[in-house]
Amino acid sequence: MNKRHRVNGIIEQVPVSVYVLTTDNRRTIERCLKSLSWAEELVVVDSYSQDGTYDICKQYTDKVFRRKWTGHRDQYQYAADLTTRNWIMFVDADEEIPFTLAEEIRMELEGRSKDLDGYFIYRRTYYLGRWIQYGGWYPDGEIRLYRREKGRWEGGLHAKLVVDGKVGVLKNQYHHYTYGSISDQIQTIDKYSKIAADDLFQSGEKFSLFKLLFHPLFRCLKEYLLKSGFRDGLPGFIIIVSTMFYVFVKYAKLWELTHSTTPGPSSGEGIEKRPSGTTSSKPQPLGRESEGLTTSKKEKEDDTQ
Repeated sequence: MNKRHRVNGIIEQVPVSVYVLTTDNRRTIERCLKSLSWAEELVVVDSYSQDGTYDICKQYTDKVFRRKWTGHRDQYQYAADLTTRNWIMFVDADEEIPFTLAEEIRMELEGRSKDLDGYFIYRRTYYLGRWIQYGGWYPDGEIRLYRREKGRWEGGLHAKLVVDGKVGVLKNQYHHYTYGSISDQIQTIDKYSKIAADDLFQSGEKFSLFKLLFHPLFRCLKEYLLKSGFRDGLPGFIIIVSTMFYVFVKYAKLWELTHSTTPGPSSGEGIEKRPSGTTSSKPQPLGRESEGLTTSKKEKEDDTQ
């Protein structure tokens, strides 16, 4: 599937392995994979999607693996370890690599990349019919392209890519197509605020009334006023209100956890703790399964994009 061909003006494929993680991303996965056809290798790890995402992925690469979700750091690193090229790149299932960025990557790897071990790339987010240009969502970015032997995913809930070496910055941006609707956004806030609260609870953080009341206000001051989120119009206002709600609910759920460890009236048991370890077996492509213990981790706490 990796024959030489022209892709939006790129004639030769770029010697990069791209890996994608996905779960029920039918809305965005095809746009994502189409934008990656410039890469020599494409690896997809699907966490048992139920909406047809898996079948779509098989149309774009023969390196599709199915694995139960084991947390962000572990799942990211698992996918990275399946790649084979020297330079590798992580792309999320609701993201897109435009031609200008793909061409810049090709030129970088043919030029100054010999002096670098990774690249930081900025991201633009499309939300409620417009590209967001201010507030907490822009500018936004991460290290995404790096030498395979120089980068590792670290952390738990706040998993991030750490590169041991010099990191450059690319000029072009990748695109993020976030929530499909406000209902989708509310469901995501509920999901990730619970995961964030669980993480705080497991780390031993105590509930703080001050944080519950004032951290949402601090986010509003910082992102809506100081970072000019108001300039994004009504979408910008919805973003800051939903962000404040997320922060409030996260600490409210932490309070709930600290008050839910006493035995219940019927079960006589407290909250069941999750296993701290995970296991996995050798990956099996295209429908054959690799298993792992299922744990919960959050995708990105601060802005829940």
